[in-house]
Amino acid sequence: MPILLATTNPGKLREIGLILSGLPQAFVTLDDLPAVPEPEEIGATFAENARQKALYYARATALPTVAEDSGLEIDALDGAPGIYSSRYSGATYPEKFENIYAALRARGAKDSTARFACCLALARGNAIMFEARGIVEGVIAEAPRGAHGFGYDPIFFHPPSGRTLGELEDDEKRAVSHRGEAFRALRAYLNGRSPDEFGPASTSCLSSRR
Repeated sequence: MPILLATTNPGKLREIGLILSGLPQAFVTLDDLPAVPEPEEIGATFAENARQKALYYARATALPTVAEDSGLEIDALDGAPGIYSSRYSGATYPEKFENIYAALRARGAKDSTARFACCLALARGNAIMFEARGIVEGVIAEAPRGAHGFGYDPIFFHPPSGRTLGELEDDEKRAVSHRGEAFRALRAYLNGRSPDEFGPASTSCLSSRR
C-alpha cells in the first residue's frame, strides 16, 4: 500500500521526495490519483491544518496520507503571514515580497526576526499516526536574493549560512530548513516500517509560537 504525499506544490514535492528517497515504502502524489476536491483549511495553527488535510485525504483515498502546513512568521508583523502565507496579498511572490516590505515600513521596522515553521501529520483512516514539526530561525533580508528554492526563500536570511534560503543550493537548504527537519523525523519513523506497522502518534507538533 503506497503512502500519499498530499500536496500539489512542485517545490515541496521535490524537497520531500529527496528527503524520503530510499525508504522501503512507495509514495504517490495527488496527481497520480483520481481528482479529489481540496479541503478548506480552517485550522488556527499549522498543526491543525496539517492534521485536517491528512485525515481528509486519508479518508477520501483510503491511503495512508502525509500532509503538511508551513509558512513564514514575521515578528514585526505579529506573526503574519503565518498560516496565510500562501494566501498573503499578492498574485505572485515578488508582489507578496513588496507587500511585506511595505507592511514593515508602515510599522517603522527596517528588518525583523522571522522563522519558517512546518508541521506534518501522517494519517491512516480516522487516526493520526505520527506528527512532527520543524523550525528555522532567521531575519527578513533587506531585499530578495537568490534564484534557488521557492516561495518566500529569497527574503529569508539565514544567519548561520550568511545567505538567504534562496541563495542556498538544494542540499544546503534541506539540511537547515523547517521542512527538512520535519520530514527527516518522518523518515526516521517510517524507516523499516510497512503501513501495517504504523503505531500511535508519537511526536507532538506544537505551535511554533514563542
